[in-house]
Amino acid sequence: MKQQIQFPLYAKIAFTLITLLAIGLLIFIGQNVVIPVLLALLFAILLNPLSEFLKNRVKVPHVFAVLLTVFIFILVLAGIITFLSWQISDLVADWAQIKRNINLHISNLQSAIRENFNLSDTEQKKIIDDATAGESGKSIVSSTLLSVTDTLINLTLLPIYTFLILLYKSHFKKFLCKLYSEEHHAVLEEIMSKIKVSIQGYISGLMLQMVTVSVLTTIGYMMLGIEYAILLGALSGILNLVPYIGILAAGAISIVATLGGSPDVSIIFGVIIVNMVVQFIDNNFLVPVVVSSKVEINALVSIVGIVIGGSLAGIAGMFLAIPMIAILKVIFDRIEPLKPWGYLFGDDLPKTFKWRRIKFPAYNPESATATAPIQPQTQKISFTETTTTTTNSATDDLRDN
Repeated sequence: MKQQIQFPLYAKIAFTLITLLAIGLLIFIGQNVVIPVLLALLFAILLNPLSEFLKNRVKVPHVFAVLLTVFIFILVLAGIITFLSWQISDLVADWAQIKRNINLHISNLQSAIRENFNLSDTEQKKIIDDATAGESGKSIVSSTLLSVTDTLINLTLLPIYTFLILLYKSHFKKFLCKLYSEEHHAVLEEIMSKIKVSIQGYISGLMLQMVTVSVLTTIGYMMLGIEYAILLGALSGILNLVPYIGILAAGAISIVATLGGSPDVSIIFGVIIVNMVVQFIDNNFLVPVVVSSKVEINALVSIVGIVIGGSLAGIAGMFLAIPMIAILKVIFDRIEPLKPWGYLFGDDLPKTFKWRRIKFPAYNPESATATAPIQPQTQKISFTETTTTTTNSATDDLRDN
């Protein structure tokens, strides 16, 4: 029987931190390779039911089933890109009017700054030129061009990676089984099954959330009479795929586009109200039911993961953060030494309660789920011959007295 080596707690924490730093460094250095592969893995998990349906129900050979699945995936992406391009073409056609409106708002802003901060138009222009000119301006242009080039390359490689992952999925499963002894295969199968269900549910929920947010935002903008309401609504839904941060970017873009389409500044308040109402519906109905129920991760870990993902790999890293944390949590929950980390990632707060159809958190620090599993130890009294004899003699003395 093999004797396991027990490391002290500080050694375990040090090994964990070193491993996390090594993984983060590898992702940062090789993000041009790692990020498209991880995205393809998520899409492969999402598309796997369609591939299995074509193979098992329609009796299409495996290679052609995978090829047809990826082809449908490409058609959907092409349809979304075509729709956005069609909407953007309308915006480009009105570019002259947009430019005039933006110049009008800039002139009004400069007047307000001149009156309140005593900065002339020349001084304001010099500050802007100093911020955008020189090496910083060149670096912004070069980084933008590199980002666009990398995005085009990743869009080309993404369907290829997805096709190959779906094609060789059985090969990868056998590889994982060969890494571990047969006694661990049941746990490995449970981990892979749970990951598949969680990721499929999470991404499907995100797609439903994207469509719902897009429709609601578009309806709200149409009621306000905003131009390009369909384009701004679609962008809001797409950017909402990046949790917490995406909706802020969508709101900023909507405000800028609205100012470009109308000289009236008061319409900004309407845009803000529409975004607040849509986010209330999203956060209280869509996220708890459609998204959060699939991956039980607490908000603190989600936000920290998104920030780390953004610092490592930009917007793609933000999008991948929660699915990767969800995969790690599934693994941690089923490996005995890592269960504390799975509990740290999780969220065991009680469900919300309703009051007049409004949901409120029902957190109770004294509830059974929120209490620590450590029970206070009570001191046990063990009776020995000596104590028993002493007690008996003391009792006899009391009787004699």
